[in-house]
Amino acid sequence: MIAAPIARQESGADPYRWLENRDSDEVLDHLRAENAYLEAELAPQQALRERLFEEIKGRIRETDLSLPVPWGDYLYFQRTTAGDEYPRHYRCRKPADGSLTLDAASEQLLLDPNALAGGGYLALGAFSISPDQRRLAYSLDRSGDEIYRLFVKELDSGQIQELPFDDCDGSMTWANDSQTLFFTELDDTHRPYKLYRHRLGTDGAEAVFEEGDGRFFLHCYRSSSERQLILQLGSKTTSEVWVLDAERPQDAFVCLAPREEGHEYDVDHGLQDGAWSWLIRSNQSGINFALYAADEAAPQRPHWREIRAHDPAVMLEGVTLNRDALVLSLREGGLPVLEVQPQGAAAYRVQLPDAAYSLHVQDGLEFHSTVIRLRYEALGRPAQIRQLELATGAQQVLKQTPVEGPFDAEAYESRRLWATAADGTQVPISLVARREVLAAGTPAPLYLYGYGAYGESLDPWFSHARLSLLERGFVFAIAHVRGGGEMGEAWYRAGKLEHKPNTFGDFIACAEHLIDAGLTTPVQLAISGGSAGGLLIGAVLNQRPQLFAAAIAEVPFVDVLNTMLNPELPLTVTEYDEWGDPNQPEVFARIQAYAPYENVRAQAYPAILAVAGYNDSRVQYWEAAKWVARLRERKTDANLLLLKTDLEAGHGGMSGRYQGIRDVALEYAFLFKVLGLAEG
Repeated sequence: MIAAPIARQESGADPYRWLENRDSDEVLDHLRAENAYLEAELAPQQALRERLFEEIKGRIRETDLSLPVPWGDYLYFQRTTAGDEYPRHYRCRKPADGSLTLDAASEQLLLDPNALAGGGYLALGAFSISPDQRRLAYSLDRSGDEIYRLFVKELDSGQIQELPFDDCDGSMTWANDSQTLFFTELDDTHRPYKLYRHRLGTDGAEAVFEEGDGRFFLHCYRSSSERQLILQLGSKTTSEVWVLDAERPQDAFVCLAPREEGHEYDVDHGLQDGAWSWLIRSNQSGINFALYAADEAAPQRPHWREIRAHDPAVMLEGVTLNRDALVLSLREGGLPVLEVQPQGAAAYRVQLPDAAYSLHVQDGLEFHSTVIRLRYEALGRPAQIRQLELATGAQQVLKQTPVEGPFDAEAYESRRLWATAADGTQVPISLVARREVLAAGTPAPLYLYGYGAYGESLDPWFSHARLSLLERGFVFAIAHVRGGGEMGEAWYRAGKLEHKPNTFGDFIACAEHLIDAGLTTPVQLAISGGSAGGLLIGAVLNQRPQLFAAAIAEVPFVDVLNTMLNPELPLTVTEYDEWGDPNQPEVFARIQAYAPYENVRAQAYPAILAVAGYNDSRVQYWEAAKWVARLRERKTDANLLLLKTDLEAGHGGMSGRYQGIRDVALEYAFLFKVLGLAEG
């Protein structure tokens, strides 16, 4: 067997800082040694990994067609083919009857990422058809560092032009002349900060807007009405929006409401009572947001009029605009709710079959459409695309993600539980298992997942891969801890900055509740989280290592203190609103008290698998590498500790669908090994 790599230590406060020397031979040799050690330790599971890969792949329809999206004279769709890592993008002429029937005679291949990837990493950023539908603007990242090259394809001739611009974030927004493109440049910290205007046929681009405050990101997009361009500037706590008539792209953007610390708002443009209007979602009257309208010609803040008041019990998360209706995305009781307000008719809420679920407006379709599309799924129900008739509320399932082979949704039971945190707060848990596993009343292997940051909601989702756990008697659970957005804005604020320890305490309370309920035991409990969820995993392992048998940390943000002390790193300054600025002594002490890397100590830890992406620009590869090095130095147990660094990947891991399945198969094989279920 290969011995576990032992990283050398330097003198100073951070003995493993040398691992931050990207591209040095010593660092690359160490990461490759860790990868070799992982493969050696998991070599006995190689057959199991291959079996899991084939099993998961076998549930996925390898050759499939996306639901066509109507736009103008065409239907746009994607086709996946067995053996290909990426879907191909097509369009065809829309039938005269308005149906979604594809016309093979007019089918046109727009983009083939498989040919572009050439077997390597590829991420598609923008995929934007011009308003006259004669051009395709798209962007590609070939390394995983989230820096994109920009391209424009003439759809009639097939001619492709690479635009001569560097350091782009990948976004591309058309003006209505189908000649003018707006794109965004990244600064040295990987922040989208400068907006450019480029007219096709010219060599350069004109800088339109530059955001000097390092906390603010810049984003440009088209309004629902297709009549306006919107420039959104936002930090974690404050917004500013500028708008421009899409028919007059050479004009200057106009500000709706100058930034005011703590005021968050976003806007869209559409019809209100038959008149072109601005719709503004703002927190100026309460943290759960209210809805305002303003006349098209007078969008500034003094002219906003309230059309939906702030509700302390209901979060207004978003608004979808259509010619005939408003659709409000709400969050109530920890669940997403859609409320439809048809023009001139009574409002209604969309009715759904499951007690816990994920739901959002997937596509508003064309502005004049009488229907929209919803994406709906639950822990035991594959994702469905549902068509909603706006005027009546009638729903139709247009497509359900297929599960190949034997599958019966009724064989699985989902539950909603509530754990009690140390301060008495009730924390929701969503879980799923085969019915007979829950009915047996005996503890089972349990996979507990968590995140808890940035106000992001971990609504229950379906997974083809997860069935390989459930079919082997696992329970899968999600801890909806504070710091996420599941219970509204107050829930998020109760898990950030000085309240961050609530996130960790909530997760531990959820684990204890699942054990106390007889669903699992510490020797059967595996935990997992990624990115900021990896910070969560690292923190709870330091606090209560004996509570868990195994942990998986994906691109884990475990070196939070050192990262937040380095403003030169991507995204650090804008993260101050989430974690605090450790240049302030009290904030330094606060972060130092929970930072996973700093708090590794001489104690027994469960088995751990950490996964990093070498080209990750959000969570640098060295965070996981340094954490694993310190764990090896200090932990007192003989449990397995593995580090896998994808040397050609970024924050999202490897880019192809088959590569992603192999990553999951490896993680599951690791779990079966350390939980004593090595045969799977």
